[in-house]
Amino acid sequence: MSGGNWKELFLAACEGDIELVRYHVKGGVDINYAHPEFLATPLVACILARQEPIALFLLASGANPHLLSEFDGLTPIQAARQVGLPAVERRLCELGVAEPAVEAQRKSWWRFWGKRAA
Repeated sequence: MSGGNWKELFLAACEGDIELVRYHVKGGVDINYAHPEFLATPLVACILARQEPIALFLLASGANPHLLSEFDGLTPIQAARQVGLPAVERRLCELGVAEPAVEAQRKSWWRFWGKRAA
């Protein structure tokens, strides 16, 4: 796998630029990587940005459906539920994502720091 331009892939996923995402995936950019500056996965980030076609494409391209996005404190299914993307949630279940017994109580980093500063 190539490191490629992961940051460009990440931004394209959040903005809904499917052609640029396809280009980077085809070029071998690791879609399961979470850059140390971001601590977020492209899959969870695009789900939170409500980019359903990108999320489905990343899942079809091998994105790990179980991978926690540390910055957001969410797994893909938690993110899909949070923003209301039932098609993504269904696809995750088809890929074997188990229904969590209790949703994670983790808060995202920005929410945590926002409350501490208040």
